[in-house]
Amino acid sequence: MNTKEAVARRILELCEKRKIAVNALANISGVSPSTVYSMLNEKSKNPGVVSIKKLCDGLDISIREFFDSDLFDDIEQEIE
Repeated sequence: MNTKEAVARRILELCEKRKIAVNALANISGVSPSTVYSMLNEKSKNPGVVSIKKLCDGLDISIREFFDSDLFDDIEQEIE
């Protein structure tokens, strides 16, 4: 799994845990739904840290909490 895939899975995991839809997360975070959906699919190769921070704010968690997941333990090296 690469970093982008891990970020997408983590967003979906947090939405499921909080029982909110992706659109609802976008709205409470002040991020456009299209931006969030691009983070979840192949359109965005590099989800921006500012957007991730806004999503964290909407979820009332820190960036540290966002990345505190087993999903990020075995990420493939991005430099080739």
